[in-house]
Amino acid sequence: MKTSLLLLSALSLNCFAEEEQNQRYSIGLGMGAIYSGVGANLALISDNDMKYISTGCVGYSSLHGSTCGFGAGWIKTDLFDFDSNKHGFGIYATLVDRERYATSNNNQYDFQENDVYGVGISYNYFFRGISSSGTIIGLSVHATNAEYKDNYGAYFQIGYQF
Repeated sequence: MKTSLLLLSALSLNCFAEEEQNQRYSIGLGMGAIYSGVGANLALISDNDMKYISTGCVGYSSLHGSTCGFGAGWIKTDLFDFDSNKHGFGIYATLVDRERYATSNNNQYDFQENDVYGVGISYNYFFRGISSSGTIIGLSVHATNAEYKDNYGAYFQIGYQF
């Protein structure tokens, strides 16, 4: 968990480093890793990359309430020799789940909850290119710090970047 938090902090600091003059800020809404579940992101976009921080919810239960958190990531469209800036490959760190479990102590149960963070890679397709407003779809896979659930997961992503 400490590694995930450290990586999330490093990605957050890097999200707004200036590299190019042709950059703009963007807000996106959708579901998937780049939106921390169902949520939104704030991104710094150039012709070939997108650095973002996100907030969203990954679950809701009438017994336990909502599971919401933050994330950060970086998507690049010039890693491979494509003719356009529509194919983006990225890395991210975000809240992906919450695990609940019970521990026993002298026949008394103590219920615990832990946030589950994931660090992963993603593929995103930008219908109008990464530097233009439009629809995004994608897939991502991640490893987690879960103790009692699977230590891996995946997201389907769909959203709109303004």
